[in-house]
Amino acid sequence: MFYRRKFYLVKKEFVETFNAHFNYTNLPNQLKHGSRLVGRWMKDHAEETVEIFAIWEYDSRDDYMRIETSIRNDEEHLKRIRDWYEQHGGREHVAKEYIIEMRNEELETTVR
Repeated sequence: MFYRRKFYLVKKEFVETFNAHFNYTNLPNQLKHGSRLVGRWMKDHAEETVEIFAIWEYDSRDDYMRIETSIRNDEEHLKRIRDWYEQHGGREHVAKEYIIEMRNEELETTVR
């Protein structure tokens, strides 16, 4: 199995919008292409920010790469993403104003 963690540090004022985007745009597309969501959580990070992260499971790293390639080539999904960013001031604006940090990390098991 291959696991990854997608991590975001988001300004509190944007959390509801960001979570709706995940639930209505990103999650359905990930599932459509074969990703498996273990779970997605959030917790207060500081006075003005919230940590949001998801754990995803794949059969293998190669499976993850194949799925990600399919997602990145899904023109309908890419249009939905572009439209969402435009509704919120553009990709650069969202990255600068609302998303403080973003990481996509491979997880390693400690269980042998």
